[in-house]
Amino acid sequence: MVGKKLIKKFTPETYLESYVSLLKLGLPVLVTQLGVILVNFADTMMVGAYGLNELAASAFVNSLFIIVTVMLMGFGGGVTPLIGALYGKGDHEEGGKTLRGALQVNVILSVCFMAIMGGLYFFLDCFGQDEELLPIARKYYLIQLGTLLPMAVFNCFQQTANGTTDTATPMWIILGADILNIGGNYLLIFGKLGFPELGLTGAGISTLTARTLAAVAIVVTVACRKRYNIYWRSMCRLHAGKERRYKVWVTSYPLMIQSGVECGLWSMGAVASGWFGKVQLAAYQVVNTISQLGFMTYMSIGWATSIRVANFTGMGNVEGIRRISRAGLHIVLVMATFASLIFFSFTEDLVHLFTPDTEVALAAVPLIIPLILYQYCDAAQLTYVNALRGTSVVKPLLWISTVSYLVVGIPVLLLFGVTLGWETEGVYYSFSVALLTATILLVTTFRRVLKGKELEIGDKNAAVKTL
Repeated sequence: MVGKKLIKKFTPETYLESYVSLLKLGLPVLVTQLGVILVNFADTMMVGAYGLNELAASAFVNSLFIIVTVMLMGFGGGVTPLIGALYGKGDHEEGGKTLRGALQVNVILSVCFMAIMGGLYFFLDCFGQDEELLPIARKYYLIQLGTLLPMAVFNCFQQTANGTTDTATPMWIILGADILNIGGNYLLIFGKLGFPELGLTGAGISTLTARTLAAVAIVVTVACRKRYNIYWRSMCRLHAGKERRYKVWVTSYPLMIQSGVECGLWSMGAVASGWFGKVQLAAYQVVNTISQLGFMTYMSIGWATSIRVANFTGMGNVEGIRRISRAGLHIVLVMATFASLIFFSFTEDLVHLFTPDTEVALAAVPLIIPLILYQYCDAAQLTYVNALRGTSVVKPLLWISTVSYLVVGIPVLLLFGVTLGWETEGVYYSFSVALLTATILLVTTFRRVLKGKELEIGDKNAAVKTL
């Protein structure tokens, strides 16, 4: 009889099974992130070896572009819960139409960001940086501008693959792009094998080439692989419609703003460090690069958590959401412990790996302790940001990020760094305060969201019983 359906029962997953599923999904993402870390390490090492001015100029430009880069990544991440929930339901044709809508919105957004950053180019001399850095920074800035469009395309297809639990395909493409990027750096920064010696400009050209080819590769892969046939056909032949584009926007823009606001605090840290001189700015760049060893590895499990939460959300399994989120937290806390031990045990080795300059190294070493201090909060907040992302309840991220990183983070950064005179070391200590605030707010919000979902499912089950 229509409507006479049994309430769906779920076999509870053990923590061991949750750990295995997260590690299985997260391992390719972790390898991908390690590849990204390797490229960033190589960029900083090669540019730092080329010259102090180049290292400081790259720190300044990257501190501006990291905001829009992370915002584009955050916006692309809004595709994961949508595709993940449809994948959990087995509705692949709808997934293809959603991909089309997501691609359209992501491309439009990247063009808007290019226009904004293009306008900002004419005001680079207003940031209070050392004047001798500006000629180097301007060329690098224009090249970075060209990387935004291919990055948006890649992000959209990558998150679609992730939503269907295929984290391996983006891994291989990014690793290939990483190898190309590092090789290009060697040839173009230093002028090897007959190539021109371009310094920081060469690093920018290498990055642009690698990101463009990565975008082409992932589009071709989705078009040609049998696994994605129905997605590709639906994307090419069926209209997305305003409703799907709007749904992508509503799901994605809070993640974009949350990512941008959080990253904005670190960019503000770079600008403030530049006020204290180019040595402090270069030291900030070195330690920020080292910090990615923690952040990027936590992100891999965070993404895996988001994918599994999205799948459980599509199935209406609240207990599965709760358990997989806790399992993700357990794993990243272990990772944070290992990262902290590495930072503490190899402080001077890590710093000297990125710069031969004695002044920069002396300025960077004191930043490692405040870096270690915020690892656990950073790992925890990444877990719960991605868990919320997986539920598609993402609007709370707007006020949480605003409070944590703007209302609390920036005033504390200015207090520690400028008012108290702790300079770049104070900037780094302020990050712990902001991340602790974010962690508390995220955990509280996530628990409230799960209670709401339990009530919603309970009401639906009660309605089914009465039919």
